[in-house]
Amino acid sequence: MRSLMRDAHRAGARLLHFPEGTTCWPHKRIMSETGPREIGPSDWTRFEWGALREELEETRRLASELKLWTIFGSVHELSSPHRPHNSLYVVSDRGELVTRYDERLLSNTKISFMYSPGKTPVTFEVDGFRFGCAVGMEAHYPEIFLEYEKLNVDCVLFSTAGETASGAPAFAAEVLGHAASNTFWISFSTLAPQSTTTPSGIASADGQWAVQCPMNGLPAIAVADIETNPESLARPWRRKARNDLYNPHHIEGDPRSDDRNLI
Repeated sequence: MRSLMRDAHRAGARLLHFPEGTTCWPHKRIMSETGPREIGPSDWTRFEWGALREELEETRRLASELKLWTIFGSVHELSSPHRPHNSLYVVSDRGELVTRYDERLLSNTKISFMYSPGKTPVTFEVDGFRFGCAVGMEAHYPEIFLEYEKLNVDCVLFSTAGETASGAPAFAAEVLGHAASNTFWISFSTLAPQSTTTPSGIASADGQWAVQCPMNGLPAIAVADIETNPESLARPWRRKARNDLYNPHHIEGDPRSDDRNLI
């Protein structure tokens, strides 16, 4: 992880976005108190929280040294007996933990056995650009991305581990659709082994990949300059269309409109 941070710094990046579970990704069967044969409630007392905090501190120090905003997936401990959050940490170029996003729409296994859901969207700004965060399987839910459109984000950072073989390709396709329909950028960050079929990449506001990582199964970064177009009418028009723009134009009482079996 920190090697990729140095690569990003040498490439002139201001922000580096990592996948879900970057610092840790405990498997549901390993965490299961009745496992590994069965999937049951996770036993988080076995988790090495001290070791995780040491790694987080090292990452914060390097982010400050490199002057690099660093966003990465981790598990966030809550007070006992509550389950942790599945989260994204946002560390600034000063090495400060600016905010944290907690996955809100969890899978059946996560909500049943592993994590506590988050409650709110999270945004932050870097160099005049506003970013939002999503994680896990939230690419499946358009309402997450519509919410960030209303919050005026320029780019959503979506981190996933693509838990199933079909997960990553579906998420990547959805990311392109969300980018095009909401007219904002989306950074899609997934695990390196999945790059042979579905590499991480950055989708531009027109729903096309601006750049993608190599398809070789190895850790890598992809770099793009995010641009906005204040003169574009697409986003303002879609906001109008979603806010009862058409209601005054509906035709009432015309049988040729109301009857569905007319030619």
